[in-house]
Amino acid sequence: MDRWLELLRRHWNYALGQRLDWLNRTRSPVDRCSVSYEPIGEIPHPVNYYTQQAALKETKLLFPEYKQIYAETQQVNLQRLNKAWDRWRKPVKRGKRGGRPRFKKSGELRSFVFPRVNNSRAGAHLIDGVLKLSRIGSMPVVMHRPLPDGFTLKQCTILKKAVRVAWPFGHGWYCCISMKDDTVPELLPVDSVKSAVGIDVGLEKFLTTSDGEAIPIPQFYRKAQDRLAQAQRVMSRRVKGSKNWKKAKHKVALLHLHLTRCRKEFHYQVAHWLCSKYDLIAHEDLNIKGLARTKLAKSIHDAAWGAFLEILQAVAVKRGLLVQFVNPRGTSIECFNCGSRVEKSLSERVHCCSSCKVEIDRDWNSGINILNRGLMAVGLPLNGCGKSIQDIEEQQVSFVRREKPTS
Repeated sequence: MDRWLELLRRHWNYALGQRLDWLNRTRSPVDRCSVSYEPIGEIPHPVNYYTQQAALKETKLLFPEYKQIYAETQQVNLQRLNKAWDRWRKPVKRGKRGGRPRFKKSGELRSFVFPRVNNSRAGAHLIDGVLKLSRIGSMPVVMHRPLPDGFTLKQCTILKKAVRVAWPFGHGWYCCISMKDDTVPELLPVDSVKSAVGIDVGLEKFLTTSDGEAIPIPQFYRKAQDRLAQAQRVMSRRVKGSKNWKKAKHKVALLHLHLTRCRKEFHYQVAHWLCSKYDLIAHEDLNIKGLARTKLAKSIHDAAWGAFLEILQAVAVKRGLLVQFVNPRGTSIECFNCGSRVEKSLSERVHCCSSCKVEIDRDWNSGINILNRGLMAVGLPLNGCGKSIQDIEEQQVSFVRREKPTS
């Protein structure tokens, strides 16, 4: 499997080089003909997924080791490159596009795919805890949960990660199975929504709901910075490429893997908690990539709002619930009670309206505004947070007491 990854990496780099060379040779400035870019004589044929897939036969004749790789796995490798190329060359509806595909260094390609599982022409078969891969062999696998009945296995991805018990240098292999489930419920009709909530994500608190409930932010990366810094210092003092350097690098990878899993587990717990209480969840459509370029980048990456919102969407779809994003502009400034604009800096954590004399936590006020915008987006009547101003002020006292840190 390591050999497959290395051969697929080389093929990725060669195919990407072909595309970039064709692009450079067929592009020139608008107002002049460039000798260095535009070819003299025969114009090169266009390079795309279909031409590169047709060239796989020639590749196997020139390099016989590629005959050992399952054919559909090589095709999926080219499909991945084609998707990355299209994201770079073709902008989306908003006019944005992805970055240019990169050449992969040794060890950077860490997965390959069998697009069919458990059928007559499939390259992967998973039966009774034994995984059989075409041209690799059979091996027992540890199932982290039993396969549910009624699902259709669609795709098998073999992934290489860092683990604590493996040889050499702790690299372990994972099998990720994609399944199709026809029993996923349809989305809940808007008229059947009985409970709704607006959530405001932040850095002081992970999120605050329109009902006044707040979830503290765990800050997994911040708490592990000292251990990471120590492990990275050890790795930097080793000779790059040596066995001791690989061992030190593996320890750094284990720390990052542990943080990723802790954060993912936390996100799933919060998402299931929200979906078990509410039928409609409204959140802001944040420009997270832009926010991550500010001085708060480390904290924003640690909170991982984008990953959480994707998990929330997936959990809601499985339960047939609704998730609605709203425009984030002005949610922290507008007063939920009278609609007045109350300008405040980021350090001011209490919303004090001079018009209606309401004092409420800044994030709570934002959560109520997000809920109202979400209800408007789906066509439901506004009901604020379902509480009177007096109830909100009484709950605000307990909210502040609960969030105040103890000595």
